[in-house]
Amino acid sequence: MSIATRPLEELIQELPPLLRSEVRDFVEFLLFKHHRPMQRQLRQDWADALKTEPQTSSSVDLQHRALEWRTE
Repeated sequence: MSIATRPLEELIQELPPLLRSEVRDFVEFLLFKHHRPMQRQLRQDWADALKTEPQTSSSVDLQHRALEWRTE
């Protein structure tokens, strides 16, 4: 029987204990990644915020203002 057709549990049993521990860690990581809650939705309350900015604002000024808005 080829390795590809053997049951996963059987293959894991053939690994040395240290590698079995790594497999367990990886499986736990995959389960955590799969079951973690969805990321929160991006806020859109900043939309139209630049309408109140003077037309003379430079891109650097706008970057600084955007950083302020994100940290409020």
